[in-house]
Amino acid sequence: MAESLCLERYGLHVRHVRHNVVPAVLYEHAMRKDTATAITRLGALAIRSGAKTGRSPGDKHIVSHSTSHDHIWWGPVNIPIGTHTFDINRERAIDYLNTRSSLYVVDGYAGWDPRWRLKVRVICERPYQALFMRHMLIRLNDEELRQFGTPDLVIFNAGKFPANWHTTSMSSKTSIDISFEIGEMVILGTEYAGEMKKGVFTVMNYLMPLQGVLSMHCSANEGRDGDVCLFFGLSGTGKTTLSASASRRLIGDDEHCWSEHGIFNIEGGCYAKAIHLSATREPEIFKAIRFGAVLENVVIDETTHDVDYSDTSITENTRAAYPISFIDNAKIPAVGSHPSNIVFLTFDAFGVLPPVARLTLEQAMYHFISGYTAKVAGTEVGVLDPQVTFSACFGAAFLVWHPSKYAELLAEKMDRHNVRAWLVNTGMVGGIFGQADRISLTHTRAIIKAIHDGALTEVPTKRDKLFGLEVPIACPGVPARIMVPRATWQNTAAYDRQAAELAMLFRKNFTMYQDHCAPGVLEAGPRLPSR
Repeated sequence: MAESLCLERYGLHVRHVRHNVVPAVLYEHAMRKDTATAITRLGALAIRSGAKTGRSPGDKHIVSHSTSHDHIWWGPVNIPIGTHTFDINRERAIDYLNTRSSLYVVDGYAGWDPRWRLKVRVICERPYQALFMRHMLIRLNDEELRQFGTPDLVIFNAGKFPANWHTTSMSSKTSIDISFEIGEMVILGTEYAGEMKKGVFTVMNYLMPLQGVLSMHCSANEGRDGDVCLFFGLSGTGKTTLSASASRRLIGDDEHCWSEHGIFNIEGGCYAKAIHLSATREPEIFKAIRFGAVLENVVIDETTHDVDYSDTSITENTRAAYPISFIDNAKIPAVGSHPSNIVFLTFDAFGVLPPVARLTLEQAMYHFISGYTAKVAGTEVGVLDPQVTFSACFGAAFLVWHPSKYAELLAEKMDRHNVRAWLVNTGMVGGIFGQADRISLTHTRAIIKAIHDGALTEVPTKRDKLFGLEVPIACPGVPARIMVPRATWQNTAAYDRQAAELAMLFRKNFTMYQDHCAPGVLEAGPRLPSR
């Protein structure tokens, strides 16, 4: 157990500092310190994340500084605070951490490509948080640890201690504050470990585009011939599930960058949704939840210590964190060539969009900026009827620059490397949610396989007059009757009305981005029917 790391440079004077300790020790400490902690029958550490069981995007703040101010997409995603407020919150965090008898420090990298990686240091009090970030960061070997030096980003996690309501710009007792200029992040009022993961991603989303590198909220895998596929999609669309394929090597499940050399994973691990997880539907993920993995807010049988993945009594947002090496066919190092295919995943609860469609470059930019899906009952507390969701670049909550910046980088790289783009609907077929069935995972996997194999590139298509999409009329392993959505509805007039309504929502959402987009991108959206 390492206790020699000095934190005096940060104003921390805690006697016991446990530095990059192994999972077994963190297990032991978690069982001693954290209430409601257990070890599952298969060896994962099951914990409670505290009062917050998800991120608090409305409490994330970026320091407004002359160096970075003009680069930032200010608004509800990036809420500005002054340097003075950041200093107050930082001092509050340091003062609290100094009251602890011991602290945990995790040093690791963000970014598998050494040319672009960030050195990250996490300082926290909970063993759970240390184990989580040990997985999310890229782990160091002994030589790398000795030569780590000064970190590029330091995270002070004082999540058990609240922010002060009376501090300028505070909206609640929770505050997640990032200063790009000094490379620090301060967390108050939330113990949810995902704030650290996405804080690192936010910093990468600022730094990488500055250097012409595209940072992306996507998963990635690689075929036997080295062909890379990127999967973009919001929660519930299948991004993690579809990228974890037994026939392809997993590069990563959530965060990547695309440079002139190819793509690389930002993280050292995976963070999978655990709701309704099963060995049958998602065998690779299920198998990865073993000793060393962290399970957040799941319900465990007190007698057998089996996990009830269907129980959402604590939260809908049950999660599993584990090293990427726990996936049998993971690619280490987690880097790949330039992509051959990009897949935009959407859960269309209205049964309008086709199971798969080819996209032009302009359409790819349009759908990338739109980031459409629909939330349905079971994805979030309080969601009963389908709710349309647009999240720019399929990850608006983590963007720093205006979405057009990321879209322009995407288009430039797609054009240079001749990348094909596809829209894949993992939602409803033949009607709206509650009146029709979701497309089967088997059929979606067959579509993805056909994309990888190139089987869809020469298939005849039918043009969707409203959305302008080229829809393949056949796909190996998929019934031809479900390929064209309008033909699957018993009432085609009802389909037309639903399609027109969704098209209108697309157009309305895009008005906030149109001033930053070229005419070709605007024309790539749906064309509203004449009245």
